[in-house]
Amino acid sequence: MRLVDIPASLANDPRARQYIIDDLKPGTTVKRRIEVANSSASKWRVNLYPGAANITHGSFVGAIGAKETELTTWTKLDRKRLDIPAHSVIRDTVTIAVPKDAAPGERYGAVWAQVSSGHKAGSVALVSRAGIRIYLSVSGQNPPAAKFTVNTMTAERDRDGRPIVHAQIHNTGGRALDLRGTLKLSAVSGSVNAGPYDVQLGTTLAPGQSEPVTAPVTDEVADGPWDATLELKSGLLDETYRARITFPHEPGIAGAVAAHLLSSGSPSVLIGALLALVTLLSAALLITTRRRRRSKNREPELQPDTPEPTATNSP
Repeated sequence: MRLVDIPASLANDPRARQYIIDDLKPGTTVKRRIEVANSSASKWRVNLYPGAANITHGSFVGAIGAKETELTTWTKLDRKRLDIPAHSVIRDTVTIAVPKDAAPGERYGAVWAQVSSGHKAGSVALVSRAGIRIYLSVSGQNPPAAKFTVNTMTAERDRDGRPIVHAQIHNTGGRALDLRGTLKLSAVSGSVNAGPYDVQLGTTLAPGQSEPVTAPVTDEVADGPWDATLELKSGLLDETYRARITFPHEPGIAGAVAAHLLSSGSPSVLIGALLALVTLLSAALLITTRRRRRSKNREPELQPDTPEPTATNSP
């Protein structure tokens, strides 16, 4: 999978020959042609889709599956599925339409071409994918993106002894928030887990405002201590915070405890790395198996031509 053309303004940038890189103003639409090559001896059905990505610990990591982000909602392909004959190449077009109200900042993603071997009873399906990274910077004077922090969590027992967790939310971004979320509890000692419990939310939180949210614990739980994990969402923004809390033994409110943002994307990074390793091993095994099955008198597989991308005057 490769880019066919790049903007003329980036013709001397070697990264632009591999990745979709652009700095766009809100309301701008760009198109990039891509090429997907099938170098195998079989016809392949290839699924095309935009995916989320993140940069963490020095690595550009694509999320598993078609996780939705702002960038993926702006990115479309002319065709979502290609039937590519053996030793053939088919082109498609990626369109990125930045909305007029897009917040400034850089966003990361990828365009994926994915094939699956299918599966039969008692076997495992092999899924392989190739991708082109997207580095998209949005400029302009729009307000900053939505963002918030969970400053503290507080454990309480009401007059009837029912446990409640309060969290203080601060809107640190440039957009209003409509929050929803859940709370989970995990005992510090032992293997007891409780939840998830729905978070009761108040009014919309404007930029700069700070308000509490409440999560009633509908089960009878011990005093603790507990690791309280709070996941809150507003639109496509998703943040998870954790604090170690202890409920009062009698009705009352314990002291507020500082909440900490969990390592953003750590589980997906690990899973993504493992998936990439499995994909590489599967592809290597598949190629090796096919080569062993070929007759010694058969001509070797043809490799598709891969000329350099052509610079265009598109924005």
